[in-house]
Amino acid sequence: MSQIRFGIVGAGKVAQNHAEVIAALPDATLTAVTSRTAAKAETLAAKYDARAFTDTPAMIASGLVDAVIICTPHPEHATPALAALNGGVHVLVEKPLAVSLADCDAMISAAERSGVKLGVISQRRCYPSTQRVKAAIDAGKIGKPIIGTATLLGWRDQKYYESDPWRGKWEAEGGGVLVNQAPHQLDLLLWYMGEIDEVFAYWGNLNHPYIEVEDTAAAVVRFKSGAIGNILVSNSQKPGLYGKVHVHGENGASVGVQTDGGSMFVAGMTKILEPPLNDLWTIPGEESLLAGFQEADRAEFNSTDDPINYYFSRQVAEFVEAIQEDRAPMVTGWDGRRVVELFNAIYESGRRGVAVKFPL
Repeated sequence: MSQIRFGIVGAGKVAQNHAEVIAALPDATLTAVTSRTAAKAETLAAKYDARAFTDTPAMIASGLVDAVIICTPHPEHATPALAALNGGVHVLVEKPLAVSLADCDAMISAAERSGVKLGVISQRRCYPSTQRVKAAIDAGKIGKPIIGTATLLGWRDQKYYESDPWRGKWEAEGGGVLVNQAPHQLDLLLWYMGEIDEVFAYWGNLNHPYIEVEDTAAAVVRFKSGAIGNILVSNSQKPGLYGKVHVHGENGASVGVQTDGGSMFVAGMTKILEPPLNDLWTIPGEESLLAGFQEADRAEFNSTDDPINYYFSRQVAEFVEAIQEDRAPMVTGWDGRRVVELFNAIYESGRRGVAVKFPL
């Protein structure tokens, strides 16, 4: 299989980014768009000489697509994904994989039965800065990881929540900061630290009275390795500060990345303002490398006019390669499930006031 024919399910803000990315990749082409609103599907499809549909099964049955990217609101990921997977079509899902573990399991099972690829968008794994952290840990440069922290402090105002009718509602969005903004940092924390043993958490809506879902959550994590973690995520800091993931090792050395800086990115509404870069590097003998890492990260960031599409492009291109080479993608359905399990455990712990053991 040479060029992969993509369909996009959903025609909202982030779908526009994915359409631009697919159109620019040499081994991919956009052939179909599905939206429940015919006008939206037709408008996006027309830009790329693709065909518009109003339901996913019809798009799959058309034979026009080899793979789809799911860009619907979070609780609506599973239905179109299952239609595609059961039809033998590869699926890449915008984060998170789903809202419930039952949906995750159904999607993973369908992919395994059909022998197709299931991946999750987590483009921050494509940053050179996050990959340096992973490489250092895997090489044993900090010894066994013993502490991991994930922080995301941003801001979402009333205009943001009113920009789409599904935002800020439990039924339509599936959750708040844990489900929508934090999955990137949660994914990196799990990628670096491994499997979780238990979680104790608090969460709530602290200063957004016009929404139903949580705007802030804090959790303490014990990993199966014996390591300890801390998670603090919030949409309550104006105008938006940063996202960071740090790992501290048993030999006293630490590595970390600032994944987000300045005002937080909102698809279709704002741009990424600051480069992702390593902000912590105390490996013995490598302390002086940090300045060079940061210089390289800033140079790469400044080399593109559209950083969000630049990093999306890296992951979509990797997914295309996974299909062509018949291997697992960089971020698998199982990786996505782990993030869903974590935020569900945080919700459960906060509701019950007890530590929650894994697996759920």
